[in-house]
Amino acid sequence: MLGPAHNPGRVMIFVAGATGFLGGEICRRLVERGQSVRGLVRSTSDPQAVERLRSLGVECVAGDVRDRASLDQACAGIQTIVTTVTTTRSRQPGDSIEATDEAGQLNLVDAARAVGVKRFVYVSYSRQLVDDGPLTHAKRAVEQRLIDSGMTYVILRPSYFMEVWLGPNVGFDYANRQATIYGDGGRKISFISLADVAEFAVRSAVASGGSETIELGGPEAVAPLDVVQIFEEIGAAPFAVQRVPEDALEAQFAAAPDSLQKSFAGLMLDYARGDEIPMDETLKRYPLTLTSVREYARSVLTDR
Repeated sequence: MLGPAHNPGRVMIFVAGATGFLGGEICRRLVERGQSVRGLVRSTSDPQAVERLRSLGVECVAGDVRDRASLDQACAGIQTIVTTVTTTRSRQPGDSIEATDEAGQLNLVDAARAVGVKRFVYVSYSRQLVDDGPLTHAKRAVEQRLIDSGMTYVILRPSYFMEVWLGPNVGFDYANRQATIYGDGGRKISFISLADVAEFAVRSAVASGGSETIELGGPEAVAPLDVVQIFEEIGAAPFAVQRVPEDALEAQFAAAPDSLQKSFAGLMLDYARGDEIPMDETLKRYPLTLTSVREYARSVLTDR
């Protein structure tokens, strides 16, 4: 059974997207810090993911960002919200970028404002991702609604996640020593670890400062072809590299048959153009040892 929608005796941090990889890690870290956490889960959520949350002590509340009424109930009594909701990694019936990443997240902002939420942490992505795809449109629309909401907000804008863009689902198949490179592979990207984004989200949630937007990257920007070289050095074996030229990516973007594919095609175009994010000033305010591409490569190659 899911927990009650509201327990007035407890002050909680509400996490939307709690059953996802990033949301689940945020929940785990918040609980470790002694925070009370309420997680939004759907009736169709993976039962194992829900059980993992419950085993941590997360109060799981049924709801859906596409259903505003469920959000009004789930947000009751909450002062801080963190949202990582996206359909890019898992989709349920009726999900789409437009319905979930955009309209659903806008619903959550509106519901939060209506019930008096004080602090809202939104995981967006880098301002340098400027393609005209549906996901970028959704991210910027939610950012603007949040800015206009009157709530104190923190917008986190991470660059490309190592675990996604340096993994087999988008063509970086380190297990079989094969890599797809978008564009010429020479433009640097500030690849960032999912764990580091989770840590920034947790610190933002428990902080007491004012509204801010934070661009996030790893400890150094690395060109994709240099990433391949790092993996080759650590794995002591060469990679087969396939390059997708920028004009082919533009054609793929133009011909994409649905919003999800168009969004990924847009992100591949942005990848080809690079995304360097200096972190020196941010790390002075939020001291954190960031995970490097080399450390990530060592971890995934060693774990095999």
